[in-house]
Amino acid sequence: MMTATALVLLMTPGVALFYGGMVRSKSVLNMMMMSFAAMGLVAVLWVLYGYSMAFGSSAGDSGLVGDPTQFAGLQGLISGTYIPDEGGEVSVPLVFTIPSLVFVAFQATFAIITVALISGAVADRMKFGTWMVFVGIWVSIVYFPVAHWVFAFDDATAGAGGWIANDLGGFIGEDLAAIDFAGGTAVHINAGIAALVLAIVIGKRRGWPREPMRPHNLTLVMLGAALLWFGWFGFNAGSAVGSGAISGFAFLNTVVATAAAMIAWLLVERFRDGHPTSLGAASGVVAGLVAITPACSSVTPLGAIAVGLVAGVLCALAVGLKFRFGYDDSLDVVGVHLVGGLVGTLLIGFFAYPDSPAGGTGLFYGGGGGQLLVQAIGAFSVLIYSGVLTTIIAFALKFTMGLRISEEDEATGIDETEHAETGYDFSTLRGGSGLRPASGASTQSARDHEPATAGKES
Repeated sequence: MMTATALVLLMTPGVALFYGGMVRSKSVLNMMMMSFAAMGLVAVLWVLYGYSMAFGSSAGDSGLVGDPTQFAGLQGLISGTYIPDEGGEVSVPLVFTIPSLVFVAFQATFAIITVALISGAVADRMKFGTWMVFVGIWVSIVYFPVAHWVFAFDDATAGAGGWIANDLGGFIGEDLAAIDFAGGTAVHINAGIAALVLAIVIGKRRGWPREPMRPHNLTLVMLGAALLWFGWFGFNAGSAVGSGAISGFAFLNTVVATAAAMIAWLLVERFRDGHPTSLGAASGVVAGLVAITPACSSVTPLGAIAVGLVAGVLCALAVGLKFRFGYDDSLDVVGVHLVGGLVGTLLIGFFAYPDSPAGGTGLFYGGGGGQLLVQAIGAFSVLIYSGVLTTIIAFALKFTMGLRISEEDEATGIDETEHAETGYDFSTLRGGSGLRPASGASTQSARDHEPATAGKES
Protein backbone atom coordinates (compact mmCIF):
# COMPACT_ATOMS: atom_id res chain seq x y z
CA MET A 1 0.00 0.00 0.00
CA MET A 2 2.88 2.35 0.70
CA THR A 3 4.20 1.57 -2.79
CA ALA A 4 0.84 2.52 -4.28
CA THR A 5 0.90 5.74 -2.26
CA ALA A 6 4.34 6.62 -3.62
CA LEU A 7 3.17 5.88 -7.16
CA VAL A 8 0.17 8.19 -6.87
CA LEU A 9 2.31 10.93 -5.35
CA LEU A 10 4.62 10.59 -8.37
CA MET A 11 1.67 11.42 -10.61
CA THR A 12 1.71 15.07 -9.53
CA PRO A 13 5.29 15.66 -10.73
CA GLY A 14 4.13 13.77 -13.83
CA VAL A 15 1.37 16.33 -14.30
CA ALA A 16 3.91 19.11 -13.77
CA LEU A 17 6.09 17.74 -16.59
CA PHE A 18 3.10 17.00 -18.84
CA TYR A 19 1.68 20.50 -18.42
CA GLY A 20 5.10 22.15 -18.36
CA GLY A 21 5.97 20.81 -21.78
CA MET A 22 2.65 21.91 -23.25
CA VAL A 23 3.02 25.61 -22.41
CA ARG A 24 5.37 28.13 -24.00
CA SER A 25 8.92 28.35 -22.70
CA LYS A 26 8.23 31.54 -20.76
CA SER A 27 5.59 29.77 -18.61
CA VAL A 28 7.12 26.38 -17.87
CA LEU A 29 8.31 27.08 -14.32
CA ASN A 30 5.02 28.63 -13.25
CA MET A 31 3.12 25.68 -14.66
CA MET A 32 5.26 23.24 -12.69
CA MET A 33 5.13 25.39 -9.56
CA MET A 34 1.33 25.32 -9.55
CA SER A 35 1.45 21.55 -9.14
CA PHE A 36 4.36 21.41 -6.70
CA ALA A 37 3.02 24.15 -4.42
CA ALA A 38 -0.38 22.46 -4.35
CA MET A 39 1.33 19.31 -3.04
CA GLY A 40 2.58 21.21 -0.01
CA LEU A 41 -0.59 23.07 0.89
CA VAL A 42 -3.05 20.23 0.33
CA ALA A 43 -0.95 17.74 2.30
CA VAL A 44 -0.97 20.02 5.35
CA LEU A 45 -4.71 20.74 5.11
CA TRP A 46 -5.40 17.02 4.72
CA VAL A 47 -3.77 16.27 8.06
CA LEU A 48 -5.37 19.22 9.85
CA TYR A 49 -8.99 18.54 8.87
CA GLY A 50 -9.26 17.18 5.32
CA TYR A 51 -9.10 13.50 6.16
CA SER A 52 -11.71 13.99 8.85
CA MET A 53 -14.06 15.80 6.44
CA ALA A 54 -13.61 13.07 3.84
CA PHE A 55 -13.58 9.93 5.98
CA GLY A 56 -15.07 10.88 9.32
CA SER A 57 -18.61 9.82 10.18
CA SER A 58 -21.16 11.88 8.30
CA ALA A 59 -22.28 14.92 10.24
CA GLY A 60 -25.85 14.17 11.26
CA ASP A 61 -25.72 10.95 9.22
CA SER A 62 -26.40 13.14 6.19
CA GLY A 63 -23.88 11.52 3.88
CA LEU A 64 -22.74 15.01 2.82
CA VAL A 65 -19.55 15.63 4.78
CA GLY A 66 -17.55 13.97 7.51
CA ASP A 67 -17.23 15.46 10.97
CA PRO A 68 -14.21 17.79 10.64
CA THR A 69 -13.35 17.43 14.32
CA GLN A 70 -13.45 13.64 14.57
CA PHE A 71 -9.96 13.04 13.21
CA ALA A 72 -8.66 16.63 13.27
CA GLY A 73 -4.89 16.51 13.30
CA LEU A 74 -5.30 12.73 12.89
CA GLN A 75 -6.29 12.34 16.52
CA GLY A 76 -7.47 8.82 17.23
CA LEU A 77 -5.49 7.38 14.34
CA ILE A 78 -2.07 7.31 15.93
CA SER A 79 -3.08 5.85 19.29
CA GLY A 80 -2.73 2.23 20.29
CA THR A 81 0.23 0.16 21.31
CA TYR A 82 2.90 -0.82 18.83
CA ILE A 83 4.31 -3.42 21.24
CA PRO A 84 3.40 -7.01 20.34
CA ASP A 85 0.97 -8.60 22.75
CA GLU A 86 1.28 -12.13 24.08
CA GLY A 87 -0.10 -13.52 20.85
CA GLY A 88 2.60 -11.81 18.85
CA GLU A 89 0.24 -9.39 17.12
CA VAL A 90 0.61 -5.64 16.92
CA SER A 91 -2.32 -3.44 17.89
CA VAL A 92 -2.68 -0.44 15.57
CA PRO A 93 -5.68 1.48 14.23
CA LEU A 94 -6.74 -0.05 10.92
CA VAL A 95 -8.74 0.97 7.87
CA PHE A 96 -9.84 -2.14 6.00
CA THR A 97 -6.73 -4.29 6.54
CA ILE A 98 -3.96 -1.67 6.56
CA PRO A 99 -2.74 0.81 9.18
CA SER A 100 -4.89 3.93 9.23
CA LEU A 101 -1.98 6.28 8.69
CA VAL A 102 -1.04 4.49 5.46
CA PHE A 103 -4.60 4.93 4.23
CA VAL A 104 -4.46 8.60 5.24
CA ALA A 105 -1.32 9.08 3.16
CA PHE A 106 -2.79 7.20 0.20
CA GLN A 107 -5.92 9.33 0.11
CA ALA A 108 -3.90 12.53 0.56
CA THR A 109 -2.29 11.89 -2.81
CA PHE A 110 -5.75 11.82 -4.43
CA ALA A 111 -6.57 15.25 -3.02
CA ILE A 112 -3.23 16.59 -4.25
CA ILE A 113 -3.53 15.33 -7.83
CA THR A 114 -7.12 16.57 -8.16
CA VAL A 115 -6.15 20.18 -7.50
CA ALA A 116 -3.02 19.95 -9.66
CA LEU A 117 -5.12 18.88 -12.65
CA ILE A 118 -7.12 22.12 -12.57
CA SER A 119 -4.04 24.29 -13.13
CA GLY A 120 -3.78 23.38 -16.81
CA ALA A 121 -6.88 25.42 -17.64
CA VAL A 122 -5.36 28.73 -16.46
CA ALA A 123 -1.83 28.40 -17.84
CA ASP A 124 0.16 31.58 -18.57
CA ARG A 125 -2.12 34.01 -16.77
CA MET A 126 -3.23 33.27 -13.19
CA LYS A 127 -1.59 35.05 -10.25
CA PHE A 128 0.38 32.54 -8.23
CA GLY A 129 -0.78 33.96 -4.88
CA THR A 130 -4.41 33.79 -5.98
CA TRP A 131 -3.87 30.23 -7.17
CA MET A 132 -2.65 29.20 -3.73
CA VAL A 133 -5.66 30.80 -2.04
CA PHE A 134 -7.94 29.09 -4.56
CA VAL A 135 -6.29 25.73 -3.82
CA GLY A 136 -6.88 26.06 -0.08
CA ILE A 137 -10.52 27.12 -0.42
CA TRP A 138 -11.44 24.75 -3.22
CA VAL A 139 -9.99 21.64 -1.67
CA SER A 140 -11.70 22.45 1.64
CA ILE A 141 -15.25 23.11 0.45
CA VAL A 142 -15.34 21.14 -2.80
CA TYR A 143 -12.92 18.20 -2.81
CA PHE A 144 -13.13 17.11 0.82
CA PRO A 145 -16.96 16.87 0.85
CA VAL A 146 -17.08 15.20 -2.58
CA ALA A 147 -14.46 12.66 -1.48
CA HIS A 148 -16.78 11.84 1.43
CA TRP A 149 -19.70 11.34 -0.96
CA VAL A 150 -17.77 8.94 -3.17
CA PHE A 151 -15.08 7.20 -1.10
CA ALA A 152 -16.45 6.97 2.48
CA PHE A 153 -18.21 3.63 2.84
CA ASP A 154 -20.41 2.90 5.84
CA ASP A 155 -18.40 1.43 8.74
CA ALA A 156 -15.17 1.23 6.71
CA THR A 157 -13.56 4.26 8.35
CA ALA A 158 -15.88 5.74 10.95
CA GLY A 159 -19.51 4.77 10.80
CA ALA A 160 -21.86 6.53 8.40
CA GLY A 161 -20.32 7.30 5.01
CA GLY A 162 -21.16 9.26 1.88
CA TRP A 163 -24.45 9.31 0.04
CA ILE A 164 -23.11 8.35 -3.40
CA ALA A 165 -21.03 5.46 -2.06
CA ASN A 166 -23.81 3.98 0.06
CA ASP A 167 -27.32 5.29 -0.50
CA LEU A 168 -27.71 6.28 -4.13
CA GLY A 169 -29.81 3.31 -5.17
CA GLY A 170 -32.53 4.45 -2.79
CA PHE A 171 -33.19 7.47 -5.00
CA ILE A 172 -34.64 5.19 -7.67
CA GLY A 173 -36.00 2.52 -5.36
CA GLU A 174 -33.38 -0.10 -6.18
CA ASP A 175 -30.64 -1.80 -4.20
CA LEU A 176 -27.85 -0.37 -6.33
CA ALA A 177 -24.63 1.44 -5.55
CA ALA A 178 -22.93 3.93 -7.80
CA ILE A 179 -19.59 2.47 -8.88
CA ASP A 180 -16.53 4.71 -8.90
CA PHE A 181 -13.59 2.55 -7.99
CA ALA A 182 -10.79 5.14 -8.03
CA GLY A 183 -12.18 8.61 -8.64
CA GLY A 184 -13.80 9.23 -12.02
CA THR A 185 -16.27 11.53 -10.27
CA ALA A 186 -14.40 12.80 -7.20
CA VAL A 187 -11.16 13.45 -9.09
CA HIS A 188 -11.70 13.88 -12.82
CA ILE A 189 -15.24 15.21 -13.23
CA ASN A 190 -14.63 17.36 -10.17
CA ALA A 191 -11.37 18.82 -11.52
CA GLY A 192 -12.66 19.05 -15.08
CA ILE A 193 -15.71 21.17 -14.33
CA ALA A 194 -13.67 23.37 -11.97
CA ALA A 195 -11.17 23.89 -14.78
CA LEU A 196 -13.96 24.92 -17.16
CA VAL A 197 -15.34 27.45 -14.70
CA LEU A 198 -11.92 28.95 -13.97
CA ALA A 199 -11.09 29.19 -17.67
CA ILE A 200 -14.32 31.09 -18.34
CA VAL A 201 -14.07 33.42 -15.36
CA ILE A 202 -10.39 34.29 -15.81
CA GLY A 203 -10.74 34.86 -19.54
CA LYS A 204 -8.61 34.02 -22.56
CA ARG A 205 -4.86 34.24 -22.84
CA ARG A 206 -3.48 37.31 -24.54
CA GLY A 207 -3.66 36.64 -28.28
CA TRP A 208 -5.63 33.39 -28.08
CA PRO A 209 -6.78 31.92 -30.44
CA ARG A 210 -5.26 34.17 -33.13
CA GLU A 211 -1.64 33.51 -32.16
CA PRO A 212 -0.21 29.97 -32.13
CA MET A 213 0.51 28.78 -28.61
CA ARG A 214 2.10 25.44 -29.23
CA PRO A 215 3.92 23.16 -26.79
CA HIS A 216 7.52 24.25 -26.33
CA ASN A 217 8.89 20.83 -25.33
CA LEU A 218 7.10 17.70 -26.45
CA THR A 219 9.74 15.48 -24.86
CA LEU A 220 8.63 16.79 -21.45
CA VAL A 221 5.03 16.04 -22.42
CA MET A 222 5.89 12.46 -23.33
CA LEU A 223 7.92 12.00 -20.14
CA GLY A 224 5.06 13.38 -18.06
CA ALA A 225 2.57 11.04 -19.75
CA ALA A 226 4.87 8.08 -19.08
CA LEU A 227 5.12 8.96 -15.39
CA LEU A 228 1.35 9.36 -15.22
CA TRP A 229 0.77 5.94 -16.75
CA PHE A 230 3.29 4.40 -14.34
CA GLY A 231 1.85 6.17 -11.30
CA TRP A 232 -1.74 5.39 -12.30
CA PHE A 233 -1.24 1.75 -11.41
CA GLY A 234 -1.03 2.90 -7.80
CA PHE A 235 -4.09 5.06 -8.36
CA ASN A 236 -6.29 2.27 -9.73
CA ALA A 237 -4.84 -1.01 -8.48
CA GLY A 238 -3.95 0.62 -5.16
CA SER A 239 -7.58 1.52 -4.60
CA ALA A 240 -8.19 -2.16 -3.89
CA VAL A 241 -6.39 -1.41 -0.59
CA GLY A 242 -4.30 -4.54 -0.83
CA SER A 243 -2.63 -6.92 -3.23
CA GLY A 244 -4.90 -9.60 -4.61
CA ALA A 245 -7.43 -10.51 -7.26
CA ILE A 246 -9.17 -7.12 -7.22
CA SER A 247 -5.97 -5.13 -7.62
CA GLY A 248 -4.83 -7.45 -10.41
CA PHE A 249 -8.15 -7.01 -12.18
CA ALA A 250 -7.85 -3.23 -11.97
CA PHE A 251 -4.19 -3.34 -13.03
CA LEU A 252 -4.86 -5.24 -16.26
CA ASN A 253 -7.85 -3.10 -17.17
CA THR A 254 -5.72 0.01 -16.68
CA VAL A 255 -3.16 -1.34 -19.15
CA VAL A 256 -5.55 -2.26 -21.94
CA ALA A 257 -7.94 0.69 -21.67
CA THR A 258 -5.05 3.13 -21.84
CA ALA A 259 -3.53 1.38 -24.83
CA ALA A 260 -6.87 1.37 -26.65
CA ALA A 261 -7.48 5.06 -25.96
CA MET A 262 -4.05 6.01 -27.30
CA ILE A 263 -4.65 4.07 -30.52
CA ALA A 264 -8.12 5.61 -30.89
CA TRP A 265 -6.78 9.16 -30.44
CA LEU A 266 -4.05 8.56 -33.02
CA LEU A 267 -6.61 7.20 -35.50
CA VAL A 268 -8.76 10.29 -35.06
CA GLU A 269 -5.72 12.46 -35.78
CA ARG A 270 -4.79 10.35 -38.79
CA PHE A 271 -8.21 10.63 -40.40
CA ARG A 272 -8.89 14.23 -39.36
CA ASP A 273 -5.47 15.86 -39.70
CA GLY A 274 -3.55 13.48 -41.91
CA HIS A 275 -0.90 12.57 -39.32
CA PRO A 276 -0.66 11.13 -35.81
CA THR A 277 1.32 13.21 -33.31
CA SER A 278 3.32 12.63 -30.16
CA LEU A 279 1.04 15.09 -28.35
CA GLY A 280 -1.92 13.03 -29.49
CA ALA A 281 -0.34 9.84 -28.18
CA ALA A 282 0.36 11.43 -24.80
CA SER A 283 -3.13 12.92 -24.61
CA GLY A 284 -4.70 9.60 -25.59
CA VAL A 285 -2.81 7.87 -22.79
CA VAL A 286 -4.18 10.31 -20.23
CA ALA A 287 -7.71 10.09 -21.66
CA GLY A 288 -7.67 6.32 -21.33
CA LEU A 289 -6.33 6.47 -17.79
CA VAL A 290 -9.06 8.92 -16.82
CA ALA A 291 -11.87 6.88 -18.35
CA ILE A 292 -10.88 3.54 -16.83
CA THR A 293 -10.40 5.05 -13.35
CA PRO A 294 -14.02 4.60 -12.21
CA ALA A 295 -14.54 1.39 -14.19
CA CYS A 296 -11.37 -0.62 -13.62
CA SER A 297 -12.99 -3.02 -11.13
CA SER A 298 -16.35 -3.41 -12.86
CA VAL A 299 -15.68 -4.21 -16.54
CA THR A 300 -13.98 -7.14 -18.25
CA PRO A 301 -10.73 -6.59 -20.16
CA LEU A 302 -12.76 -6.49 -23.38
CA GLY A 303 -15.04 -3.95 -21.74
CA ALA A 304 -11.97 -1.96 -20.72
CA ILE A 305 -10.80 -1.89 -24.33
CA ALA A 306 -14.23 -0.60 -25.35
CA VAL A 307 -14.11 2.09 -22.66
CA GLY A 308 -10.67 3.13 -23.88
CA LEU A 309 -11.70 3.28 -27.52
CA VAL A 310 -14.76 5.40 -26.80
CA ALA A 311 -12.80 7.71 -24.53
CA GLY A 312 -9.98 8.11 -27.05
CA VAL A 313 -12.36 9.13 -29.82
CA LEU A 314 -14.62 11.40 -27.76
CA CYS A 315 -11.80 13.16 -25.90
CA ALA A 316 -9.88 13.73 -29.14
CA LEU A 317 -12.96 15.42 -30.56
CA ALA A 318 -13.83 17.26 -27.34
CA VAL A 319 -10.54 19.17 -27.10
CA GLY A 320 -11.63 21.17 -30.14
CA LEU A 321 -14.80 22.43 -28.47
CA LYS A 322 -12.91 25.32 -26.87
CA PHE A 323 -12.41 26.88 -30.29
CA ARG A 324 -16.09 26.52 -31.14
CA PHE A 325 -17.40 27.88 -27.85
CA GLY A 326 -14.61 30.35 -27.11
CA TYR A 327 -13.38 29.24 -23.68
CA ASP A 328 -9.60 29.08 -23.31
CA ASP A 329 -8.96 25.77 -21.59
CA SER A 330 -5.25 26.13 -22.17
CA LEU A 331 -4.10 22.52 -21.75
CA ASP A 332 -7.35 20.63 -22.45
CA VAL A 333 -8.31 19.74 -18.91
CA VAL A 334 -11.99 19.87 -19.88
CA GLY A 335 -11.67 17.78 -23.02
CA VAL A 336 -9.60 15.08 -21.32
CA HIS A 337 -10.62 14.99 -17.65
CA LEU A 338 -14.23 16.18 -17.64
CA VAL A 339 -15.19 14.31 -20.80
CA GLY A 340 -13.05 11.28 -19.96
CA GLY A 341 -14.44 11.12 -16.43
CA LEU A 342 -18.01 11.29 -17.70
CA VAL A 343 -17.34 8.64 -20.35
CA GLY A 344 -15.83 6.19 -17.89
CA THR A 345 -18.45 6.74 -15.20
CA LEU A 346 -21.42 6.44 -17.55
CA LEU A 347 -20.11 3.48 -19.54
CA ILE A 348 -20.17 1.43 -16.34
CA GLY A 349 -23.93 1.50 -16.82
CA PHE A 350 -23.43 -0.38 -20.09
CA PHE A 351 -20.39 -2.59 -19.46
CA ALA A 352 -20.58 -3.50 -15.75
CA TYR A 353 -20.02 -7.25 -15.54
CA PRO A 354 -22.01 -9.02 -12.82
CA ASP A 355 -19.13 -11.30 -11.79
CA SER A 356 -16.57 -8.50 -11.59
CA PRO A 357 -15.15 -7.46 -8.20
CA ALA A 358 -17.36 -4.36 -8.08
CA GLY A 359 -20.49 -6.22 -9.07
CA GLY A 360 -23.27 -4.34 -10.78
CA THR A 361 -24.95 -5.39 -14.00
CA GLY A 362 -24.71 -3.16 -17.03
CA LEU A 363 -27.23 -2.74 -19.79
CA PHE A 364 -25.30 -5.04 -22.12
CA TYR A 365 -25.50 -7.86 -19.56
CA GLY A 366 -29.24 -7.66 -19.00
CA GLY A 367 -29.17 -5.26 -16.09
CA GLY A 368 -31.63 -2.75 -17.49
CA GLY A 369 -31.08 0.96 -17.06
CA GLY A 370 -30.86 1.09 -13.27
CA GLN A 371 -27.07 1.05 -13.04
CA LEU A 372 -26.76 3.64 -15.79
CA LEU A 373 -29.22 5.92 -14.01
CA VAL A 374 -27.36 5.62 -10.73
CA GLN A 375 -24.07 6.37 -12.48
CA ALA A 376 -25.56 9.45 -14.12
CA ILE A 377 -26.96 10.76 -10.84
CA GLY A 378 -23.58 10.40 -9.17
CA ALA A 379 -21.64 11.98 -12.03
CA PHE A 380 -23.88 14.99 -12.56
CA SER A 381 -24.34 15.61 -8.84
CA VAL A 382 -20.58 16.07 -8.51
CA LEU A 383 -20.48 18.15 -11.69
CA ILE A 384 -23.20 20.54 -10.52
CA TYR A 385 -21.90 20.90 -6.96
CA SER A 386 -18.33 21.50 -8.06
CA GLY A 387 -19.37 23.84 -10.85
CA VAL A 388 -21.51 26.03 -8.60
CA LEU A 389 -19.01 26.21 -5.73
CA THR A 390 -16.08 26.86 -8.08
CA THR A 391 -18.01 29.71 -9.71
CA ILE A 392 -18.58 31.34 -6.33
CA ILE A 393 -14.92 30.94 -5.34
CA ALA A 394 -13.64 32.23 -8.68
CA PHE A 395 -15.76 35.38 -8.68
CA ALA A 396 -14.97 36.07 -5.03
CA LEU A 397 -11.25 35.94 -5.77
CA LYS A 398 -11.64 37.91 -8.99
CA PHE A 399 -13.23 40.85 -7.19
CA THR A 400 -10.88 40.75 -4.19
CA MET A 401 -7.36 39.56 -4.99
CA GLY A 402 -7.73 39.51 -8.74
CA LEU A 403 -7.32 36.31 -10.76
CA ARG A 404 -4.89 37.20 -13.51
CA ILE A 405 -1.63 38.99 -14.08
CA SER A 406 -1.46 42.16 -16.17
CA GLU A 407 -1.20 42.09 -19.96
CA GLU A 408 2.32 43.47 -19.72
CA ASP A 409 3.37 40.70 -17.34
CA GLU A 410 1.71 38.11 -19.54
CA ALA A 411 3.63 39.40 -22.56
CA THR A 412 6.90 39.33 -20.62
CA GLY A 413 6.23 35.85 -19.30
CA ILE A 414 4.71 34.63 -16.06
CA ASP A 415 7.88 32.79 -15.02
CA GLU A 416 9.85 36.01 -14.76
CA THR A 417 7.11 38.27 -13.42
CA GLU A 418 5.73 35.89 -10.79
CA HIS A 419 8.84 33.95 -9.80
CA ALA A 420 11.81 36.06 -10.98
CA GLU A 421 13.17 32.99 -12.76
CA THR A 422 13.26 31.57 -16.25
CA GLY A 423 13.17 27.95 -17.27
CA TYR A 424 16.04 28.29 -19.72
CA ASP A 425 19.21 30.42 -19.69
CA PHE A 426 19.28 31.81 -23.20
CA SER A 427 22.28 34.06 -22.48
CA THR A 428 24.66 31.14 -23.03
CA LEU A 429 23.44 30.87 -26.63
CA ARG A 430 25.10 34.23 -27.31
CA GLY A 431 28.34 33.33 -25.59
CA GLY A 432 27.43 35.12 -22.37
CA SER A 433 28.73 34.34 -18.93
CA GLY A 434 25.74 32.22 -18.01
CA LEU A 435 24.77 34.65 -15.26
CA ARG A 436 21.19 35.82 -15.32
CA PRO A 437 20.90 39.19 -17.14
CA ALA A 438 18.67 42.05 -16.15
CA SER A 439 14.95 41.47 -16.46
CA GLY A 440 14.46 43.25 -19.76
CA ALA A 441 17.48 41.65 -21.39
CA SER A 442 16.47 38.20 -20.22
CA THR A 443 13.01 38.60 -21.68
CA GLN A 444 14.28 39.89 -25.02
CA SER A 445 16.79 37.06 -25.22
CA ALA A 446 14.05 34.55 -24.57
CA ARG A 447 11.97 36.05 -27.36
CA ASP A 448 14.86 36.11 -29.81
CA HIS A 449 15.66 32.47 -29.18
CA GLU A 450 12.15 31.07 -28.84
CA PRO A 451 12.40 27.65 -30.45
CA ALA A 452 10.39 26.86 -33.54
CA THR A 453 6.92 25.74 -32.60
CA ALA A 454 6.19 22.07 -32.87
CA GLY A 455 3.23 19.86 -32.36
CA LYS A 456 -0.34 21.02 -32.04
CA GLU A 457 -1.67 24.36 -30.93
CA SER A 458 -2.92 24.44 -27.36
